[in-house]
Amino acid sequence: MAKSPTEKTYRFIQMFYLFAFFGFGALFPLLSVYLEQEKGLNHTQIGIVLSALPLLTIFMQPIWGMISDYTRRPKLLLIIAALAASMFGLIYPWMQIFPTLLIGIICLAMFQSGIVPLSDSLSLSFVQKNNKEYGNIRLWGAIGFAVAVFVVGRVTDHTGSLSWIFYFFSLALFLSIISLIQFPKRADEVSVSFRTGLKILIKQKPFLLFLVSTFLIFGPVLANNYYFGTFILSVGGTLSGVGLAFLLAAGSEAPFMKFSQQIINRFGIIFVIIFSASVSCGRWLLYYFEPSSEVVYATTIVQGISVGLYIPAALLLIRELAPDDVRATAVGIYSAVGNGLGNAVFTFLGGVVIDFWGVNGMYGFFSGMTFLGILLVFKVKRWTNSSRKELTA
Repeated sequence: MAKSPTEKTYRFIQMFYLFAFFGFGALFPLLSVYLEQEKGLNHTQIGIVLSALPLLTIFMQPIWGMISDYTRRPKLLLIIAALAASMFGLIYPWMQIFPTLLIGIICLAMFQSGIVPLSDSLSLSFVQKNNKEYGNIRLWGAIGFAVAVFVVGRVTDHTGSLSWIFYFFSLALFLSIISLIQFPKRADEVSVSFRTGLKILIKQKPFLLFLVSTFLIFGPVLANNYYFGTFILSVGGTLSGVGLAFLLAAGSEAPFMKFSQQIINRFGIIFVIIFSASVSCGRWLLYYFEPSSEVVYATTIVQGISVGLYIPAALLLIRELAPDDVRATAVGIYSAVGNGLGNAVFTFLGGVVIDFWGVNGMYGFFSGMTFLGILLVFKVKRWTNSSRKELTA
């Protein structure tokens, strides 16, 4: 029996996420190891190069959004972004000194930063119109990321060359472009401008406080993706071991994402956020005390809780805290603060802390910042409870 056009599009969107995140998984987890072992950079320089990726995201995502709004051609822009990022990935291994490595990653990030927001915009519009679940799309990204780190880790360990991370990155993004054939061409239009939405959201204290907590909680989670490979090697692991660790960590996200809505419905949004953040805090604290490689491998699966539950719960809370007509703007700001600013700041500070106190000291710092973020979530909970009581009084 032939699949309907809607089901066919749904499968192609899942395929895109599989290939795109395979590319991300091939490159980013081992990028710090590549810069250290093959380019000879110190950890402060590595922190600067790595933090350029999320820092560019903060500035480039709104630009991609404005170009998309002006042209009404998000699918074409997505093709351009993926193709250009793929080409810069092929060029990057030829660069040698720190300034060119920094410039090269900036060029790559300018285009790579457009891939997720453009694809999310198109896919969210599709699932809302066709009664599908975004979680069943996004979990294919988690699977692609997990498989990529495992495969690329084994290839680099076997060949002795870390340049493979860029070749796999470029190939995967090129394959993702092929899956765009069946992608929807347009996303929904927004009714409120970004500037107007920002003015409204600045007045929402619980929303602003949750942004700060997201910065403190999720910034270290994303920075860990860059330094976890270095940590695995420091406890006696191998490049293949790095791949295995990421396979367990990223792979554990998929089932939690699939069942996240049921868990949130049962326990509540705030509880799930606090619980998942507490798991992250405990994990970073454990790493501070220099555990064995076996313990590190065993604890990677808790990332399913700290990421697979936190992401959907945080998005739901953002939508709950924001007024109805500015929810799209609220989600965009949340993404910029968590995925962009928090990622950039903690990636940079992580490199500096490693140079002074080692990779275990970095995880102690991450644990402390995450704990502060959890305290802020409790404050958000009190504010939201007070607001509900006022509305029902």
